[in-house]
Amino acid sequence: MMRFLNTYARLPETFFQRIDPDPVSTPSLIRLNRALAHRLDLDLPDDAAQLAEIFTGNRLLNGSEPIAQAYAGHQFGHFVPQLGDGRAHLLGEVVNNAGERFEIQLKGSGRTRFSRGGDGRSPLGPVLREYIVSEAMHALGIPTTRGLAMAATGETVHRETPLPGAVMTRVASSFVRVGTFEYFASRRMENELRLLADHVIDRLYPDVRGAANPYLALFQAVCERQARLMAKWMCVGFVHGVMNTDNTAVSGETIDYGPCAFIDEYDPGAVFSSIDHTGRYAFNQQPTIAAWNLACLGGCLIPLLGPDENTAHEAGEAVLEGFIPAFTRHYREQLCRKIGLPDSDTNFTLARGFLDLLRRARADFTNTFRALSRATEDPEPLRAALNDPEALAPWFADWNGALRDAGVADPGPAMRAANPALIPRTHRIEQAIRAAVEDNDSTPADRLIDALANPYEDRTEYADLAAPPQPHERVHQTFCGT
Repeated sequence: MMRFLNTYARLPETFFQRIDPDPVSTPSLIRLNRALAHRLDLDLPDDAAQLAEIFTGNRLLNGSEPIAQAYAGHQFGHFVPQLGDGRAHLLGEVVNNAGERFEIQLKGSGRTRFSRGGDGRSPLGPVLREYIVSEAMHALGIPTTRGLAMAATGETVHRETPLPGAVMTRVASSFVRVGTFEYFASRRMENELRLLADHVIDRLYPDVRGAANPYLALFQAVCERQARLMAKWMCVGFVHGVMNTDNTAVSGETIDYGPCAFIDEYDPGAVFSSIDHTGRYAFNQQPTIAAWNLACLGGCLIPLLGPDENTAHEAGEAVLEGFIPAFTRHYREQLCRKIGLPDSDTNFTLARGFLDLLRRARADFTNTFRALSRATEDPEPLRAALNDPEALAPWFADWNGALRDAGVADPGPAMRAANPALIPRTHRIEQAIRAAVEDNDSTPADRLIDALANPYEDRTEYADLAAPPQPHERVHQTFCGT
């Protein structure tokens, strides 16, 4: 039996708008993530036509209470006091048989009072991108929203050109963002701010309820999850593209896959978003931007962090000062794992030396780390990837010495568990989108989704998907899905 416990919909109506999705003309199912549906214990029909009705919002799941959430946000550093779900409907919170709770949201499901003149719809391309990348992130072991379903609307969405419309159904622990706190803090709605913080504690961080100051403990817990998340992003070469505060989930999950990308050749300053003209959200800036976003959250929580403003500021700043050390701790541990060595400052220095080799050679980030995982057996692919045997030799000797000192006889299996063979390469995603949009051919997207479900396995049938782009295939800019 499907159980909805819609706690967010029990909050005051200043938090949201109650509104049903806009019906679509001729819905059809593109894909259902049956494994995720099974985990959620969803009671779904078998009929594809009925599933299409559900996953476009034409038919509501029993117990769901559609709402559009209110939030604000700093976009590229500039505060926008009202954003909100302009093309999304939170259906509610499902509790599975194991007691786990998940929120289900339709994206591209029609206008709300937060649409700001938009049509509330989504083209097929951004839906495909978000489904492909979010499910790949999950398979890589990175906290993320997930793709439950994609459905075509049978309607045209007008952007620069007419495009087929679609709806994405995504799942998260929570869709509360830093921008949700900013919405109430900017309006000096302290009662609502406290209600929101209590909701987040109850839903996501129940262990902090017993702390001397639960709200300070909440801030610290959110910072810790963001530190872990940033370390995971950096270790797979993921560039979010638009790390605005409204795209920062307090759950510590990756959210909103607009102009995102995975780096091919290693460039710490890589920028993909077509609207990031200053490099604010470059690959190597992400931990710093996360700290900036968390400072915004801390500022919102000031009325809850202490008995007076000065004490609250000091307490919040002390938590925030711990963010970069926490990120560095997680990053060091994960980067050492990528080169098959225990976590230590010495091994961290060695790992960063390998990154410097990649940078100077403009080597492929994913494939070169994967080649390193086999280098004790056969170093030739690694030498070929770096294309500079003289530069590699001293580092390689130091690495082998470190392995001996650590008593690591065969680092390969552990390294291959830390270094994926496959990532969702941007040129492959674009090829899949073009096939679906221009030729109504979902085969490339289906193949990509299936391959990325097991990213740490070497599978010869997907060898082409592991190859970096040829010069004519490179994608230099990605775009927001709005």
